[in-house]
Amino acid sequence: MSSPHPYIPATEADRARMLERIGADDLDSLFADLPEAFRDPSIDLLPALTEPDLIALLADRAGQNAAPSRPNFLGAGAYRRSVPSIVSYLVSRSEFSTAYTPYQPEISQGTLQSGFEFQSVVCELTGMDVANVGLYDVASATAEACLMASRTTKRQAVCLLEPIHPGTADVVNTYARGAGLRVDAVSMAEELSDEHACLVAQQPDFLGTIVDLEPLANAAHEVGALLVAVADPFALGMLKAPGDAGADIVTGEGRDLAGAPAFGGPSLGLFAAGLPYLRQMPGRIVGRTKELHPSDGGKARTGYVLTLQAREQFIRRERATSNVSTAQALIALGFTIAVQALGPHGLRESAELCYQRAHDAARRIAAISGYKVPERGPWVQEFLVRGPVPAANLSSELSERGITAGLDVSDRPEPEAHNALLFCVTEATPDSHIDALIEALASIGDEV
Repeated sequence: MSSPHPYIPATEADRARMLERIGADDLDSLFADLPEAFRDPSIDLLPALTEPDLIALLADRAGQNAAPSRPNFLGAGAYRRSVPSIVSYLVSRSEFSTAYTPYQPEISQGTLQSGFEFQSVVCELTGMDVANVGLYDVASATAEACLMASRTTKRQAVCLLEPIHPGTADVVNTYARGAGLRVDAVSMAEELSDEHACLVAQQPDFLGTIVDLEPLANAAHEVGALLVAVADPFALGMLKAPGDAGADIVTGEGRDLAGAPAFGGPSLGLFAAGLPYLRQMPGRIVGRTKELHPSDGGKARTGYVLTLQAREQFIRRERATSNVSTAQALIALGFTIAVQALGPHGLRESAELCYQRAHDAARRIAAISGYKVPERGPWVQEFLVRGPVPAANLSSELSERGITAGLDVSDRPEPEAHNALLFCVTEATPDSHIDALIEALASIGDEV
């Protein structure tokens, strides 16, 4: 007997045997606990379309998306970058369309080599000794760093230096609850004690200010704690590497250098550390070696291997460093290609261009009557703006003019964030968008 549904292989006889086995008379009795209105609701779908008609419909729907052309000054962890066009071309090549996870990894030499290159790039950017092949996102990477610091120092508390991204803080708190760790949010490094496993500092911080990591590293080390730096890899094109400033672990978000933000994901968590902490690192680490016995007496070929994969699936659970499974390999590949295509000079030039454009925009806003850009110290691309109306109202007024304002941070405890929006301008922000913002802000000010 054939299946009653083209996508469900079970036949009527198969269904009857399964229902008999579980003691149900029919399918209705099986789902009797569900309200009748939800068992088989009618769905108002369009009639079937031909392929050309469907393509035309989807193109029309896609054309209604205003995001690509709408001036947008949101940042706060997701940034639009000028990604080299070579990235999308190379990551789309068939050579990189591989299996989900190579469970016989040494067969997938291309996958391993791209992972090794990614690790090398991350180490160069962060100034650290070792890096893994990536984690889910910056928040989970930072949470894993806190767990790693706890294992290393045998301490049961971690310290978050404010202002730190609230999403990162939430994930750290979630991980910490499961591990029985205490999380303390502090405003200065002096609040560290010998109970803390680490001090977590964001670079630049959540409100955009560049942080001096060296005194933070000294303060952490004085009490036997580690410094975890949550660094923006793009900003590192012009800032001192966290490893050179004394950081013990560095995390970051690499998604923006791989392509445009896409509804919040997928992301790419960077994770690097000093050599003494190698065996406590989560995730996988790829190594490079040479053939021991070259075939046909030829020159020994280079080979790539999974040097370390200390998750619970591979070793005894009590010795596992984490249950991290998937590496964001495709995003990591895009990140690697982008950084190598730019090179150290290109990355620095892009970061400096971002800095200059953002500061020029901030100066123009501050020159408008009724607006102020509060000073918090040196910054790269994000700055606070106070207007002549409450922050929420200013955001709404800009939205009505077709502009997405910066993030409303007026509920933050920092005094300078009171009644302020956090604006972001990058090297990829068009001049026309900045001009439109300036014109709209001036118009709003005139109406007050």
